[in-house]
Amino acid sequence: MSTDDRVAVATGIARLHASPGLAGPGRIGLVTNHTGVLPDLRPAAPALLEAGARLVALFGPEHGLYGTGQAGESEALHADPATGLPVHDTYRCSGELLDKLLIGSGVDALVYDLQDIGARFYTYVWTMFDLMVSAARTGVRFVVADRPNPLGGLLSEGPLLDPAWASFVGRAAVPVRHGLTCGELARYLNASAVCHVAGRPADLRVIEAVGWQRALHAEATALPWVAPSPNIPTPATAAVYPGTCLFEGTNVSEGRGTTQPFEIVGAPYIDSRFAPALAELDLPGVHFRDLRFVPTFHKHAGQLLRGVQLHVTDREAFAPVRTAVAMLRTLRRLYPDHFAWRTADAGVEGGDRRPFIDLLWGSDRLRRAVDAGEDPLPLCEPPAPPGRWAGEDVLLYP
Repeated sequence: MSTDDRVAVATGIARLHASPGLAGPGRIGLVTNHTGVLPDLRPAAPALLEAGARLVALFGPEHGLYGTGQAGESEALHADPATGLPVHDTYRCSGELLDKLLIGSGVDALVYDLQDIGARFYTYVWTMFDLMVSAARTGVRFVVADRPNPLGGLLSEGPLLDPAWASFVGRAAVPVRHGLTCGELARYLNASAVCHVAGRPADLRVIEAVGWQRALHAEATALPWVAPSPNIPTPATAAVYPGTCLFEGTNVSEGRGTTQPFEIVGAPYIDSRFAPALAELDLPGVHFRDLRFVPTFHKHAGQLLRGVQLHVTDREAFAPVRTAVAMLRTLRRLYPDHFAWRTADAGVEGGDRRPFIDLLWGSDRLRRAVDAGEDPLPLCEPPAPPGRWAGEDVLLYP
């Protein structure tokens, strides 16, 4: 797609910058990080202050305000050097601790502006959820400055999370690839989950992104791409992430420590059989290239690994969740003595030691099916419009 063909979109934060009154009266706390920029790449916090917004505090998620923290990390930052505003770290903070943090900040409203990537286990949306719960309990208004879903909004994929498997990579009944914007997801969660946890829904407002339509993925808009976290460098990474993130629950490298995280997977025990076996599956919209790589950190750091790179050939046909599940089944079949599951990573609070694949999938059904040699693809659910699971009333965009 040429630059001339890309669609102009006014994000929620750009609209708030133009009209600060959209957030309502009182002192504002901005939930943001390095992705919180205007379309011309100006950081939102100083721009809002210059526009006259009554901004008094900043709140950072996983990876921190400036996005320097790796997975499971934030930043030890107490004041923003660009604005002088206090910075409150929300990562691994929930319940009464988050209520106290919110009350102590002195804000009357929270404005949420983080770039999601459309997968249930991306933690920014659960930071949003936890803050919505605290906002409901403490009487703070919650405003979502909406942004497009970089995967588009036509399809969702994968099962709804079983509440028995709730964690910080999934707190409520949302599919793996959800197909909603953060504003739409906030509307769904407010009605289905926040009201039960907090005893009441949050006072929620959504500043819509004008010009976005559900068929538009990241490259189809004129908005700049800012890597949402250290291991999502490009829109191509985001396209495969709802599937290949499942490899975080295994002893297979998902490409962290390389320049192509989540686009490549590999392990010391994988051999020449893997790529041809995947090619035989004839999965739609993707080709697999045999490759070797050496991660500089994370799993198997410094070791020569063999595996595959996913080359997405048709974005509309490609189903990332089904693709990854087929890859997991193939690994178990080819390497039964070497392939293994991992327990929960440090990024999941509470010292949870359950298999991390169960938390990512939202139940233990995938792991059990793969281990039993059963076909796990029926568990994926066919891709479906987001309105089917979330309800048409939560959708904001055509």
